[in-house]
Amino acid sequence: MTAMRCAAVDLGAASGRVVLAECDGERLALREALRFETPVGRDRESGYQCWDLDAIEARVLEGLRAATAISPLQSLGVDTWGVDYVLLDAERRRVGPAVSYRDGRTRGIMEEVFGRIPAEEIYRRTGIQFMIINTLYQLAATARRNPQWLERARHVLMVPSYFHFRLCGALTNEYTDATTTQMYNIEANDWDDELLAAAGVSREVMAPVVEPGTIVGEADAPGGGGGRVKVVAPGTHDTASAVAAIPLDGPDEAFISSGTWSLMGIESRVPFANATARRLNFSNEGGLERRYRVLKNIMGLWLVQRIRQESGCPDHATLVEAARAAEPWRSLVNPDDSRFLNPPSMTATIRDFCAETGQPVPEGLGGLARCAIDSLALSYRRVKDEVEMLRGAPLSRIHIVGGGCQNRLLDQLCADACRLPVSAGPVETTALGNACSQLMALGVLHSLADARALVRQSYAVEEFLPREAVPEAVWERFQSFAKERTRS
Repeated sequence: MTAMRCAAVDLGAASGRVVLAECDGERLALREALRFETPVGRDRESGYQCWDLDAIEARVLEGLRAATAISPLQSLGVDTWGVDYVLLDAERRRVGPAVSYRDGRTRGIMEEVFGRIPAEEIYRRTGIQFMIINTLYQLAATARRNPQWLERARHVLMVPSYFHFRLCGALTNEYTDATTTQMYNIEANDWDDELLAAAGVSREVMAPVVEPGTIVGEADAPGGGGGRVKVVAPGTHDTASAVAAIPLDGPDEAFISSGTWSLMGIESRVPFANATARRLNFSNEGGLERRYRVLKNIMGLWLVQRIRQESGCPDHATLVEAARAAEPWRSLVNPDDSRFLNPPSMTATIRDFCAETGQPVPEGLGGLARCAIDSLALSYRRVKDEVEMLRGAPLSRIHIVGGGCQNRLLDQLCADACRLPVSAGPVETTALGNACSQLMALGVLHSLADARALVRQSYAVEEFLPREAVPEAVWERFQSFAKERTRS
């Protein structure tokens, strides 16, 4: 077959990249055209932490021009983190800033929403994990603090769909990202009118939902030269694209999409939205072919990223080697404690947590990094146990993908903590899944099974087997932190 080329625009909360993907029918190859830090800052008027959409768009266009300079494109598509959105007025101009989920404006809002619709009813309708960052609570916070924005808004677009709009004028939202909002009804497969009302918006402003792999429009070929390029909505939630490219081999295998966040769970043909799933706070996010990503969000390498920034460590490899040399299991934190969401100083917050819990206070780059990495591995064990409880059957393997799979210390500690073999890689699964969605839209691939087979024959993985078991006293100490958080 003639080689097909598409551009996967993969925007993460920490960094973004534009990747050229080429498929010759046998292999799928990636070539990075541009990588950049995701611009974020404080809005001057509101003081909110916001995404600099104009700066991001400029870098995306720069990357698309660079990709086109390598080879002409047949299509392009954008994926990003979930839950964040953009408001447009009747003239399709932005209303207010694009507030980041890490901003603190949602504190106390979740309880207000529960006063309108009980938590158990919200979960029954959506099957989505309760987190203060969910779009439902972000919009409710806007309705309370900045109602004038919603009064002017005529369109609500999730962030990746906003960039599709900028590229081709399409006013759509895509299914996998829509499900992260906690306003999408998994039984009706549509927006939930009562939840929209609780958020302060109506169905009329919510852009219609399209399936992943939908061609939503066409754009001028980046870099000029004439021609048009198809704009495809991939799995626009980055985790949906990542999971689409994981070479899963049966229902007993779990995945961890490891990056700023760690998304850990299983793929299922049916949602798990029962009382046990709600108690364990699992999400049932949408995936390709209407499969569900039954997972939990874990505060992933965000802690490690902040430690590196605050210490001035030159690169991630140096940090990992410092952690490897440090004493294991000496100090632990609960990564999902809300204090770690966006503290002024991650270093100080980790030390304070350890002091409060009667543990040695970690010192130096190695001690701090080891504390964060050990704690993350134990978080994986906790979720692994919960997944097995939820499905009533043991797991046989864990696939770790994404940038975090390059942290071989964490890969090995995951195998040790979970007592399961770990397959690490591919690294760029989000870009791969994004590209596979586009190839499905172009008719090159015909199913998710085709996509995974293509990835499997294109990329090798590294295997980690369990070695040293976690001491029981360490596991009990870590569990006590989670129980304290549950009680609070």
